[in-house]
Amino acid sequence: MLIVALFHIETISANPENNECVILLHGMGRSAFSMNSMESYIQRHGYQTINHNYPSTSQKIEQISKNIIPKFVGECKKQVKKIHFVTHSLGGIIIRHYLQTNRLPDGSRIVMLSPPNKGSEIADRFQDTTWYRWLTGPPGQQLTTDSNSLPNKLDAIENEVGIITGRTTLEPWFSRLIPGEDDGKVSVNSAKLHEMKDFLVVDHSHTFIMNSENVKSHVLHFLRYGKFGKLSNHKLK
Repeated sequence: MLIVALFHIETISANPENNECVILLHGMGRSAFSMNSMESYIQRHGYQTINHNYPSTSQKIEQISKNIIPKFVGECKKQVKKIHFVTHSLGGIIIRHYLQTNRLPDGSRIVMLSPPNKGSEIADRFQDTTWYRWLTGPPGQQLTTDSNSLPNKLDAIENEVGIITGRTTLEPWFSRLIPGEDDGKVSVNSAKLHEMKDFLVVDHSHTFIMNSENVKSHVLHFLRYGKFGKLSNHKLK
């Protein structure tokens, strides 16, 4: 049984983690600006951060994984003991692909926000349309729910993964195409991974989930402890 998070966990006091680096990856068609609020929150709690734009609509997922992510990892100071990732949407698929052939330091953790880990019905419906191809580029063609799509062919990753997804939509015209609860782009079920350590559903939409104070608190708690906050009132299904 899945119980949805209803409470904001209490503020976690600052505990400098200067030997830990957090890389933030924005979603498709977005920019680093969309992760600024999350970045500032993480910085205030003592972590180094890397938050840059990347070509989310002009290169395939494999290219971004191979050519861009190593540069971000390389920017983390050499003395860091852990390199964490906080991703939104497409960013989660990119880090999964990167970790098929690369490793992060022991103890590194990943928090994915609204990731289409099993693909999206939106891609299924619109992949052949001109406007969708123009808006989403090559990655948009790779995010279908087909068993042969890239997200569905990736192997499990070894690092601890926590996933937060939404069940509130600002795009009901898309939600009509998605079975079950969804955030306007991704279904709750599609966000899950078999290897995830914790899973949380919140009342936020796909576009703005990273700006929620509640979500930020849970992200920080997972980076520190490998689980979401004890007051979140949630369970794994």
